[in-house]
Amino acid sequence: MRKLIFISFLSIIISANLNGQDPHRFDEDIERFSELSAPEGAKLVIFTGSSSIRFWEDLDKDCHEMEVLNTGFGGSHMSDLFYFLDQTVLRFHPMEVYIYEGDNDIAAAKAPEAILETAKQIVHKILATDADIKIHFICAKPSPSRWEYKDQYLVFNSLLKDYCDSHPQLFYIDVWNPMLDVHKRPTPDIFSSDSLHMNRQGYLLWKDIICKESD
Repeated sequence: MRKLIFISFLSIIISANLNGQDPHRFDEDIERFSELSAPEGAKLVIFTGSSSIRFWEDLDKDCHEMEVLNTGFGGSHMSDLFYFLDQTVLRFHPMEVYIYEGDNDIAAAKAPEAILETAKQIVHKILATDADIKIHFICAKPSPSRWEYKDQYLVFNSLLKDYCDSHPQLFYIDVWNPMLDVHKRPTPDIFSSDSLHMNRQGYLLWKDIICKESD
């Protein structure tokens, strides 16, 4: 009986630690960012967020009219970005910021409303340093491996859009609809073999959506 109680208690502790999302799991990424420097005199644009940004290897070529810096760290949540906002965004003094977060949050069963509240904290902190910074939120993307969470993604994206529409410095970027096929499901050939991360075709689609204003 005591053994059973101990096992149950240990399971609760492990679960709490996982849900607590120790930000130090990203120490290696954050150390890498500390070695980056922003080009002097450039109108810098920061792209940050989870793996969809982290793996955008041709970002500088795709958004060639922007002076971009990629500080994406794969597996991150909106709360992780808030925790590391100084290291990933603020210390570079960007003119604009593009953010992709919320995807992993939804998959981890976080409520869309809670994710949005963290996004608001990020916005408040960024604009407190420079009220003229433009902040672009890339909505959560659809993917075959997480299609079961579709309804939650749609709720989050709707909340995020309404929030962006209410603020002159915020801009909502819709990648959800362009990534769906004629059957309104994620287009399979724009994803890698894990059906979660995008391949080059997926990023070319993002290029047309996100970087078109720079062409």
